[in-house]
Amino acid sequence: MFNRPSLGDIVQRVRTDVLSRLSTDDVLRRADAEVYARVMGGVAHGLYGFIEWLSNQLLYDTAEVEYLERWCSIWGLTRKAAAAATGSVTFTVQAGAVIPSGTLLQALDGVQYQTTAGATVAGTSATAPVAAVVAAGASNRVTGQSLSLVSPVVGVQSTATAGALTGGADVETDDALRARLLARIQQPPQGGAASDYTTWALEVAGVTRAWLYPAELGFGTVTVRFVRDLDATLIPDAGEVATVQAYINARRPVTAQVTVLAPTAVPLNFSISGLLPATAAVQAAVHAELRDLLLREATPGGTMLLSHLRAAISAATGETDYVLVSPAANVTNTTGNMSTMGTITWL
Repeated sequence: MFNRPSLGDIVQRVRTDVLSRLSTDDVLRRADAEVYARVMGGVAHGLYGFIEWLSNQLLYDTAEVEYLERWCSIWGLTRKAAAAATGSVTFTVQAGAVIPSGTLLQALDGVQYQTTAGATVAGTSATAPVAAVVAAGASNRVTGQSLSLVSPVVGVQSTATAGALTGGADVETDDALRARLLARIQQPPQGGAASDYTTWALEVAGVTRAWLYPAELGFGTVTVRFVRDLDATLIPDAGEVATVQAYINARRPVTAQVTVLAPTAVPLNFSISGLLPATAAVQAAVHAELRDLLLREATPGGTMLLSHLRAAISAATGETDYVLVSPAANVTNTTGNMSTMGTITWL
C-alpha cells in the first residue's frame, strides 16, 4: 500500500543522505547541506502529492470531475444535463387582452418562467404553456402556486396561478454519475437484459431510482417503474412517465412490449411512544433516519422490514430509548404500491 511520507520525513531523509555523503555528523542550521535538504524535500513532497492525486484519477470510483467525465465518455456515458420544468399558467384577463409568447413571470423565490406560446383566452381567463428560464430542480411547482408578471401586460392581472410545473431537474451530481458508470461497467448492455431497462430509465434527467418487473403484464412484457427523489414528490406524473417511455422505446429490443409506470405511493405512518429524550431535535433526527431508510430500501411491491425500521430509529442522533407501537410487523406492499414517508405520531 502506498503511504505518502510527510514533508518532515522527506527532509530528514535528504538531510541524512547529504550528511552521510559529506562524512559529517552534524550541520549548522543555515549550512548548504541543510538548505539543500529543505529545498529538495519540498520538491519531492510536491511530487508525492501529485502522484497521490493522480492515483485517484486512475480508478473510476475515486476520480474527480474532469477525469470522471473522461472515463464516462470512454464507456459511452454523459452527465445528465439540468432540465427545465414545464406546465401551464392561468391568467385573469379582460376582453381582448393578448399575452404573447415569451412573457416573463416570477415566483416568490425568484425563479422565472416564460410562456412558450400565446395564451388561449376563454372569457375572463387565459391559459398559456410555460417553461422555466433556468433549468433546475427548483423550477418544479405544485398546482396552485402564484406567479407574478415581471412586466405589466395590458388587460392582464399581475398575478397568475400555475398548474403543476414538473420535469425540472438539477445537473447530475458526481456521485450519481459515478454510480451509473460503475453499473455500466459491472452490468454491460446485453441487448435487452434486465439491467438494461433500469439503466435506460436512469439516463433520463431527474430519474433517481428504477425497477424492472419482467412478465408482469403477461409473457413477453416488461414493466418499468421509477421515481424522482429530488422532486417535490418522488412519484412521477404522466408527462414524466411518457418521457421515460419514449426514451426506452427508442432503445428496447423490437420484440419487447415495454410499459413504464409510476409507483403508487402508500404513506407509511408511525406511532412512537416513550422517546428519550423527547426533544424536537431528537424527533427530527428520527424522522430523518426513517425517511432515509425508505429512500434506500422502499421498492414497488417490496417489503419494509420491521427490524430495519427499528434499527433506523435507534440510529437517530441523541436517541436513548423508545417504543415503536406501529407498525408492529413487516409492511408488505402489493404490486405497484410503494412505501413512502408518512407521519409520525408521538405518544
